[in-house]
Amino acid sequence: MFGLTSSRKDQLVLFVRDPDAIAETVRRALAEATPEERPGLERAVELIEEAVATSDQALRARWVKERLAEAGHTGPVDSVAAIKALRDAEPGLSLSTAVALAKSAAASQK
Repeated sequence: MFGLTSSRKDQLVLFVRDPDAIAETVRRALAEATPEERPGLERAVELIEEAVATSDQALRARWVKERLAEAGHTGPVDSVAAIKALRDAEPGLSLSTAVALAKSAAASQK
């Protein structure tokens, strides 16, 4: 899970992940599962493990790309137009934070 928080103009962007608690809950359910429930729960464990393996940079890049897609931006993620679209989509973002996120997203594409 990830999201954005801001407390002032020059804010902190915080991406939160807590897959360990989710994985533990699903593993407990898997241990008690009926034969019919096992395939779905086993797949859920696989998906959680994939999420755990995703880097923070990849999560930030995905967040930026999703916001830009929602805003209708189709060009480079680190262009001036992208940064404007990102700030329009997330009005609380400072210019410096939007630029940093856009550069990080662009770097993840290389």
